[in-house]
Amino acid sequence: MSAATVLARPVTAATRWSRRAGGVLAFVVLLELLSRTGLVDAEFLPPATEILQRAGELLLDPAFRTHAATSLLAWAAGLGLAAAIAVPLGLLLGSVPILDAAMRSVVEFLRPIPSVALIPLVALVIGTDLRLRITLVVYAALWPILYNTMYGLRGVDPVAKESLRSYGFGRLAVLLRVSLPSSAPFITTGLRLSAGVALILTVSTEIVAGRGEGIGVFIFFAGLAVPARMVDILAGVFWVGLFGVLVNALLVAADRRAFRWHHERLGART
Repeated sequence: MSAATVLARPVTAATRWSRRAGGVLAFVVLLELLSRTGLVDAEFLPPATEILQRAGELLLDPAFRTHAATSLLAWAAGLGLAAAIAVPLGLLLGSVPILDAAMRSVVEFLRPIPSVALIPLVALVIGTDLRLRITLVVYAALWPILYNTMYGLRGVDPVAKESLRSYGFGRLAVLLRVSLPSSAPFITTGLRLSAGVALILTVSTEIVAGRGEGIGVFIFFAGLAVPARMVDILAGVFWVGLFGVLVNALLVAADRRAFRWHHERLGART
């Protein structure tokens, strides 16, 4: 059997998951060896087994679960509000060229501003409670959804739109019946990107603010301890990373199931 034949075989889901599991296992073994052999000071990088054991203990700790629930609430609320704002705004800017041209400079000015840099300003205006995290998450998660929505509108088949207009449908009907469904896969991609951005901003804002509840607050106070509780810090980071992986996997699976036609069309082009 030639190498070309082997490479041409489609990769099954079981094969993909086995490869990912193998990569994770290799990473865990590497961390364990770095610490156990003394190549890295165990005070700064505890063995992977200790980190995983502590992560399991935190899952049973009511106080940590409260921290996690607060972070998830800020993440979900911020991501939901960002989608509720970005999708209609993207449809509007993508459908009205004059409005897009008028707002382009404003959007390009606001987009590069790091959300973390806005923490002092937002904290002064609305305080350092849950509203601070949600506001910054909305600001950071807004842009991927907005740009993917506008990009998706540019790829809508003009023949489909003209066909609907020829039957007497207005601009709004064409937008809802043709443009929005065709742009939905791109909007979903923007949502998946924003989910990761929202998680990063939630935890980083909690670490910088250092108040209230949240996984970031838990990590912050673990770092303030003397000596720093590195096992607690890395166990908290582990749960943040695992949640990000699970959310991304669920969104990818939902995207492939809901928009199978889109992925088949992309596959046919390649």
